[in-house]
Amino acid sequence: MFPELKDKIVLVIGSNQGIGKAIVETFLINKSIVIAADISYKSSELQAVYENYFQIHLDVSKELEVSNLSHLLYKKNWVPDILVDVAGISTMDFLVDSQTCDFDKNYQINARGTYLAAKYFTRAMIAGGKKGRVIAIASQAGKNGYRGMSAYVASKHAVLGLVRTLAIETAANNILVNAVCPGIIETEMKQRERVEGGLLRGISAEDIRQEDISQVPLGRTGTTQDVANVVLFLSSSLSSYMTGQAINVTGGMTMH
Repeated sequence: MFPELKDKIVLVIGSNQGIGKAIVETFLINKSIVIAADISYKSSELQAVYENYFQIHLDVSKELEVSNLSHLLYKKNWVPDILVDVAGISTMDFLVDSQTCDFDKNYQINARGTYLAAKYFTRAMIAGGKKGRVIAIASQAGKNGYRGMSAYVASKHAVLGLVRTLAIETAANNILVNAVCPGIIETEMKQRERVEGGLLRGISAEDIRQEDISQVPLGRTGTTQDVANVVLFLSSSLSSYMTGQAINVTGGMTMH
């Protein structure tokens, strides 16, 4: 528990499943005020789920929607103290066979979405005089290459470039900007990737799962809570001398 996070306003983009859902639950346990934004939510108005927990629709790739949410929160004096951008997609195909529309889709959500969220909510933090935290969920794919995932890999490399640049630009405002780079985390998206990757390679999803485990020095794949714990650390005073970092949560699979 981090008592210092009580009543802090936390905006989690991409919050309805997987890593995003675990992050929302972790901040709620720490008594933060959580605004969960996700493309799957229907209402474009803030909906109170229960005390200190709100949901709102957001397509992070659409600039007007991001801008409108930023203005709404600013008017309500609810500028986030902490922004966590989790929203992301992946597609599977070998680069020579891939569709340009899939490449564009990965960039729209993963890179453009991170750019828009960082742009508007950091601007609001500065205007509100907040010493905020911006945390982007990137991937170890932002540091390595992986077969069948060229669009995703390229988009996550872009996310890390945005994080490093924003960290430099907002340091004078006492806004800390960092990325978390999960490895193989057991989510719905990972399960789908194993099925699609297996079809590409002519092996089963279970074969890929076993291959995944074999690459991790700790001998297991990760949980969504493993990632949420690092986000919590980056949101606390324990990380007050960290900015522009890309922290691996990979069980040792990636070490750079």
